[in-house]
Amino acid sequence: FLFILSSMLQDEGVDSDDDDTSLSSCGSDLSSRKGYSASALSLTDRFILFFSPHKHTGSLLSVYSEAGDFGNVEVRGSVEFAVMYSPIGELIIMIEQCQDLAIANPHKQRTDPYVKTYLYPDKSRRSKRKTSIKKRTVNPVYVESLRYKVKREELPDKTLNLSVWHNDSRGRNVFLGQVEISFKTWDWGHEALTWYNLQPKVHCLKLFCICSKTCHLISGGSKNCTGEIHVWLREAKELRHLKPQGVDSFVKCYILPDTRKKSRQKTRIIKKTPDPVYNHAMVYDGFRTGEVSEACCELTVWDHNTLANQFLGGLRLSLGTGQSYGKKVDWMDSMDEEIQIWKRMLANPNSWVEGELPLRSSMTPRK
Repeated sequence: FLFILSSMLQDEGVDSDDDDTSLSSCGSDLSSRKGYSASALSLTDRFILFFSPHKHTGSLLSVYSEAGDFGNVEVRGSVEFAVMYSPIGELIIMIEQCQDLAIANPHKQRTDPYVKTYLYPDKSRRSKRKTSIKKRTVNPVYVESLRYKVKREELPDKTLNLSVWHNDSRGRNVFLGQVEISFKTWDWGHEALTWYNLQPKVHCLKLFCICSKTCHLISGGSKNCTGEIHVWLREAKELRHLKPQGVDSFVKCYILPDTRKKSRQKTRIIKKTPDPVYNHAMVYDGFRTGEVSEACCELTVWDHNTLANQFLGGLRLSLGTGQSYGKKVDWMDSMDEEIQIWKRMLANPNSWVEGELPLRSSMTPRK
């Protein structure tokens, strides 16, 4: 089987070894198996990858990010705004008001909110627009317009990200909620002011998967079939900020039940961005027929620190049966989308499968 994932992860703190990118991994408790890391150097419309056994040195997508989210408030409230396209070729977002926002500073019982927008996929500084800051209120009224000079025919490929923030005098701003609107199917006849409930950030991984199997004729005319699991770590979104200077993230991968360090593979560290793009491929081979159904691909995201790496999130891709090779195991605990993407991969050999999966905030310890 050939399995390719695109995601964003970081290293587990349970291992006390270095955090450099792994060049290879080999061996499994189940079969003779070897692996290697690579970078996805090229993609066609079928997402075909070219692999190299060497460390990736290419440049990555650089996106602008602010100092980050320093709060941990529960998202609540709503925002009222309208979207319209003007005859002079401008996208206009009319920000009217917010209602019932969270208290950003519990100690002072204070919220100083402002609204910020980006026109994705552009996350650079030039895509950012902001309203004025309203002091000491959870029900701010703005009546302000934010404008983008953009061609009408380009809008179906864009998404409006509108977020509400508390402004801190020391620059430690607090995220209060967001709304995202895709313009792919947007009704441009709808220009009325509309209330939208604020949503929390979604920490997720974007995945691309493919299954493949190779069979060889052996003596007696029978077939010997083996397969591979390829993990393509593409990108992650909205990783949590745990320190002022930003997120220095990297990804670690295990194919359970093999937990030996020599079978672990990692990406290099991508510094100072909550939306890292890794474009890094990992390969595990030597799987015999039926073994992938008993295995679990564990991906974890970590923030790199000199003393101890900090867990940011993770996921486990498997059939979620709670057992492997007839034995009960805690790590075969995949849920919902994690199970579905693994099933689709197994059910569609030689066909690419993609998904965008939310990161778990905690992981059941392996036993």
